Amino acid sequence: MKYTPQEVMQYIQEEDVKFIRLAFCDVQGRPKNISIMPHELERAFKYGIAVDASAIAGFGDEVHSDLFLHPDSATISVLPWRPEHGSVVRMFCTITDQDGNLFVHDTRSILKQAVADAAAAGYTFSFGSELEFYLFKLDEQGEPTRIPYDHATYMDVAPEDKCENVRREICLTLERMGIRPESSHHEQGPGQNEIDFRYSDALSAADNAITFRTVVKTIAASNGLHADFSPKPMADQPGSGFHINMSVKGGCEEQLQHMMGGILRYASDMTRFLNPTIQSYHRLGLCKAPKYISWSNNNRSMLIRVPAASGEYRRMELRSPDCTANPYIAFALLIWAGLDGLQNKTPLPEKADVNLFTADPRAISHLEVLPLSLDAATQKARSSAFIRAHLPESLIDCFCGN
Repeated sequence: MKYTPQEVMQYIQEEDVKFIRLAFCDVQGRPKNISIMPHELERAFKYGIAVDASAIAGFGDEVHSDLFLHPDSATISVLPWRPEHGSVVRMFCTITDQDGNLFVHDTRSILKQAVADAAAAGYTFSFGSELEFYLFKLDEQGEPTRIPYDHATYMDVAPEDKCENVRREICLTLERMGIRPESSHHEQGPGQNEIDFRYSDALSAADNAITFRTVVKTIAASNGLHADFSPKPMADQPGSGFHINMSVKGGCEEQLQHMMGGILRYASDMTRFLNPTIQSYHRLGLCKAPKYISWSNNNRSMLIRVPAASGEYRRMELRSPDCTANPYIAFALLIWAGLDGLQNKTPLPEKADVNLFTADPRAISHLEVLPLSLDAATQKARSSAFIRAHLPESLIDCFCGN
């Protein structure tokens, strides 16, 4: 249900809510928040709540330090792990400067602009996320180790799968927050898990991805564990991905193909934002993580695969991103790339019906390779007219350096 500001204030009063968390992300997608008391909420809706931007990487300096958080009433959600009496709610925020202008590094607003651009062209995109993570034990001081919580493998069951109850608690918590997990299971690595989401609109899907990471870390900590979303936490085990399922309204084969054509065209340009850490490139090309710019049906060695589905479930799956990506930027760039493909009727390259992990290198030498280091991805993004056309130069500098 989408609440109005008036309905939120009434809810706060009637349900004994004592703290309101105003949530946002820095440019890297790291969650941030400030808590206010109920008597400050009307002011927050009307004027916004000031924060010191100079203390947040990529948000400004001491000279231009004041930014304002404006809560989005439609995103209100109770935090189930906080007390029922004197409860806590959270709302995502829009960020403005002191003159009321949208803050150029508010990545949630950047995604809103991409959605609006698509709507103006007559298109609506939907997203579903598949997020992988490891659960590690803590040491005697409560610090994370690299000792996996179990040694189960893909889709094992209890007792080998010790993570089962943690995933259950995560899914039930998400449901209480109005988020619909679609499935959950143990992944290939020891202590590795995956939880998938049903498709939704782009903004909700990105909000849910941010919420998911917070919920997983909170539930893991309550169980004496550490949740790790890094791309390659153990060198000899599978990496963790952020597989992004994407479709265009209508779902006809021609539209899907043109959307995919645009995304493949700009895949290298976007890699710096989909894989933003040095460790991201330790994952690519190994254990079902793609290396080549390619596509096929039902083939998990590809950058893009088209899962076996029909009707409203017809979609593509992009397999290169990892969970260190900012989902707002990732979804925005994918929308703009897909929109470019649709508007220019970009054709798909020939389908690659081979296992790219075992194929003879000579047979696949014609395939373009993704940037395989952070430096290479940075250079590609820096030289990309596509990236410069859609992201503020100052935001590009935050990722790529001045």
